[in-house]
Amino acid sequence: MTLRGRLTAAFLAVAFGPVLLGAVFVAATVAAVDRSRATERLAVAATAVRTSVDALCQQLRAAADAVAVTADHAGTAAQVVSRGLASAVLVTDVAGRVSYATPDPPPAPWRDCAAPEPPGGAVSALVVRVQLRDAAGSALGTVAAAQPVDPAFVGRLAAVTGVAVTLLDGAAPVQVAHTTESGNGRDAVLAAAASLRGERVTGTTDGRYVRRAGPTAGQPLPLVLSVPSDQPPGLHAVLVAVVLLAALLGVAVAWRLARVTTRPLVELAGAADRVATGDLTTRVPVRSNDEIGRLAVAFNRMTRETGGYLTALASSRDQLRGHLAVLGDTLASTHDLPRILWVILHSALAATGARAGAVLLTEQGEQLVARCSVGLDDRWVGTGPLRVPLGSGVVGAVAATGQPRRGRAEPTGVASDEPRCRTYIAVPFAAPDATAGDVPGAASAAVAPSRPAEVVLGVLALYDRLGGEEFDDDDLATLRTFARHAAVAVDNVRVHEEAQRLSLTDPLTGLWNYRYLRESLRREVERASRFGRMVSVLALDLDRFKRVNDTYGHAAGDTVLAEFARRVRGEIREVDLAFRRGGEEFVVLLPETDAHGATIVAERLGAAVRDSPVTVVGHAGVRELVPVTVSIGIAVFPDHADTGPQVLAAADEALYAAKTASRDTWRLAAPRETSPTREVPVPPAARSPADGLPRAGPDGPAVGAPPAGPEATPGVPTTGEAAAGSGTIGTGRTGPAGGASSGPHPPRHGHGR
Repeated sequence: MTLRGRLTAAFLAVAFGPVLLGAVFVAATVAAVDRSRATERLAVAATAVRTSVDALCQQLRAAADAVAVTADHAGTAAQVVSRGLASAVLVTDVAGRVSYATPDPPPAPWRDCAAPEPPGGAVSALVVRVQLRDAAGSALGTVAAAQPVDPAFVGRLAAVTGVAVTLLDGAAPVQVAHTTESGNGRDAVLAAAASLRGERVTGTTDGRYVRRAGPTAGQPLPLVLSVPSDQPPGLHAVLVAVVLLAALLGVAVAWRLARVTTRPLVELAGAADRVATGDLTTRVPVRSNDEIGRLAVAFNRMTRETGGYLTALASSRDQLRGHLAVLGDTLASTHDLPRILWVILHSALAATGARAGAVLLTEQGEQLVARCSVGLDDRWVGTGPLRVPLGSGVVGAVAATGQPRRGRAEPTGVASDEPRCRTYIAVPFAAPDATAGDVPGAASAAVAPSRPAEVVLGVLALYDRLGGEEFDDDDLATLRTFARHAAVAVDNVRVHEEAQRLSLTDPLTGLWNYRYLRESLRREVERASRFGRMVSVLALDLDRFKRVNDTYGHAAGDTVLAEFARRVRGEIREVDLAFRRGGEEFVVLLPETDAHGATIVAERLGAAVRDSPVTVVGHAGVRELVPVTVSIGIAVFPDHADTGPQVLAAADEALYAAKTASRDTWRLAAPRETSPTREVPVPPAARSPADGLPRAGPDGPAVGAPPAGPEATPGVPTTGEAAAGSGTIGTGRTGPAGGASSGPHPPRHGHGR
């Protein structure tokens, strides 16, 4: 058998067999997975149905109990119906006579939720009956709470379970009372349900899976659940067509592959023999684009590039240097420093052929820290970024003297805090105004022989050139050009950061300005809304500050403002933000703090300002003590507003109330009007969140919420509610008078401590 025949047979055996087995496996697997998924979905849906019906029965029982324990059956029943806890309430005496019934009750028959084995027949409503007894325990009758089982109820079950739900009327033959099935599949589902026994799952002729869900004890409704099949239509026909087509293509491809493979192999073997003798001009004919053809192309490219490798390498280096001017303009136009340093370092590595390198920047004039590095993992054993003290080792000496260095490192000449290497080159870079003799865009421009150590911004260092050779003068010139671009980029980024900082801070107090207040308030409110937290806003205003300016002069007023800002910084946490809004008005932003925590901060700020008068220099140059007090308004998101501007406005209103009252105090914003809500008892064993932080919404305690239990009367505010709305003046006392729930207490230390 020839090589061509063997290749054809081998290809068919390897390719066609797995295709056939794969098609059979896919068909069986898709069918099994589809049925398994449908069974799981129906099981989950049946559990959800039982849970929903049980929840409805529990709700009806609670409604019936509420009517039974009150003397005013009619009033309580009307409230139960108006709140949606039941659709109808029926009160009967011991003889079964109806003593009271709410209007428009559901039609009969009603099925009792507590029936141990629900009978057959139609179901129009679910009902729960409780005994009505007097104080001595004698039976007075029953109270029944009912909810209709209508198409809307079936639709809600379908929405909860995510499957189609059908309610049977329980008669024989099986008939549909209400369903969410489409008209086309209703008959097929009904026929499949008639043959079901227990909780088995069966399929329909139109590709749906059906399962019964009741009636059972605790779930008295005869329901049928169904889901569509996920199996693609016509799958088996498609698989058969794919197998046949694969067989035909396999024969044709195998024959063609064997034909085009045998001839190029002989030509390639002969060319390899000629290259082995030193003939680099040998070329192999390229007859195809397959692996053999690509091998011939690679062979020809290898022989062609071997002779011109060194020339191409030198030309590539010169070309790279010619584009450095354009690279410098691009790098100087962005403020993304890590990206800039990464581009500079990788360009330097490509230009010099180094294996590893790093860009180190000076920090606090004491050490160099690597801000970008490549290939140092196996050359340096330290943890974290590479740090080199100024003046230590090769890199530290370059930064200290401003002189570039290159050469071969001795085993004992490398400092322990520097990467291990055989050859190295390191060039410093300084601020643009400290560079002398640099010509932008010139790759070989000379730099100043020395620079003061204090203006050196960092060092660009490369290690171990490819081939083991030392770095030469061309590499030094190239690296100086990259260092010049790095200096411009670092200087631009620092100037940009300083300008941005000055645009967001108040020059007198050093606090954030009003522009940054708006952005910070928006950001914190969005974060609190996303994670269900609280944000407190304190609006502060120095009392009678105009009198300070008129009496002691504006310079003294500036002293008071600066000292006040210092004290505010000393009384808030690291995460809190303080702003000067304008004039003598300030704002403090307290993330993850509720009203109680905010009042504690307000009292502490008032005491810090009140207890220590500010020393100023008056008109006559005499130092005097000026007593200063502050009024504070407090508002909390989301208790008092829904947006950042609304919270700030609520704090301003509270500040106005504090000013109107007596000054030197704080006021909590008045609670906003809310829609009527149903009182929900809170179990005595309710616990706070695990993280201890106050939460907004249903997961967190409401400000001034009344205690749960029989002593809490609806419509009558408790002590905490009255205190929350009163805004009692803070005089160093905490508790219910502040009207706040418990929350995190800001630490005593801050930016000013």
